[in-house]
Amino acid sequence: MKKSYFAGIAIVVVALLLCDPIADPGLHFKIPIVQSVNSLDKRFLEWDGAPVAIPTRDKTYIHVDTFARWRIEDPKTYFVRLHDERSALSRLDDILGSETRNSIAKHDLIEIVRTDKNRQPLRDETLKGGPTGTIGVLPPIVFGRQKIEDEIKTAATQKLAQFGIAVLDFRIKRVNYNPDVLARIYQRMISERLQIAQRFRSEGEGESARIAGQRERDLNEIQSNAYRQVQQIRGESDAKASEIYARAYTQNPQAAEFYVFLKTLETYHKIFTKDSALVLSTDSDIFALLKRAGKTSGSPAPAETSTKPSP
Repeated sequence: MKKSYFAGIAIVVVALLLCDPIADPGLHFKIPIVQSVNSLDKRFLEWDGAPVAIPTRDKTYIHVDTFARWRIEDPKTYFVRLHDERSALSRLDDILGSETRNSIAKHDLIEIVRTDKNRQPLRDETLKGGPTGTIGVLPPIVFGRQKIEDEIKTAATQKLAQFGIAVLDFRIKRVNYNPDVLARIYQRMISERLQIAQRFRSEGEGESARIAGQRERDLNEIQSNAYRQVQQIRGESDAKASEIYARAYTQNPQAAEFYVFLKTLETYHKIFTKDSALVLSTDSDIFALLKRAGKTSGSPAPAETSTKPSP
C-alpha cells in the first residue's frame, strides 16, 4: 500500500508492463517486488531557454532569450519516450530552440521587437508641425511578436505531442542586439538627434534672417521718412529765405545792386584762398571789381593776382 502526498502521476510497472497511470490522490496498493512505482509531476512545469544568437530576415543578428510553460499530457507516452524530466527538458531545448530560430529567420527585426500594429510613438511637442524625416515614424508591421510566439508554440506543440508533452505558453523574454548592431543603432540615434538639431538650427537661422530683413526694412523706412522730412523742411526754408531776400532786395535798384555785390563777395570768399593765382580776362566781373577796389584804395592789385588778356 502506498499513500500519495504530491501533486503528481504514478506510473506502475508490473513485470516491465505499464499499468494505467494513477492521478487521483488517496490510498493505492502495489505488490512488492513485482510492481514498481514511478512518479511524474502533473503540475505546470517551467522551461527556460538559453540565449542564442539568431539572424533575422533583414540580416540582423540578435540574442533571443525565451521561456515556456509545459506539462505532461500523456503520461504513458511520456514515460516510454522520455522516462524523466531531464530528458524532457533536453527535448524541449531541441524543438523549441529549433522552431525559434526558424521563425525569427523568417521575419524582420521590427516584427520581433514590436507587438502592437497600431502603436503610435510619443513625439516631442517641439517636433510637431515640421518636417522630421523618419524621426518618430514607426514602420508598419504585419505579424508582430505575439503572432510569432504563437507560431513557435503551435509548431512545437505538434512535434512534442508524440512525446506526451503539451506546451501551454511560449514567450520571448528578451531580445538583445549584437555588438555590431548596437553600434549601428547608436549611430542612427546620433543621426536622428543631429537631424533634429539641424532643424532647430535652420529654423533659428531663418528667424534670424527674417528679423534682420525686417530691421533693414524698418531702418530704410525711417531713413527715407527722415530724408523726406529734411528735404521738405529745407525746401520750405529755402523758399522762405528766397521770399525774404526778394522782399528785401526788390525795394529799389540800389538794393538789387547791393544784393549782387554781396553774392559776388560770397563767391570770391569761396573760390579765393591765401595762395590763389588767377588768370582773368579784362572784361570779367572779378577783374573789374578788383580794379575798382584798387583805385578806391590807391594801392595796386594783389601780388598773387596776375592778368592776361583773353585771346
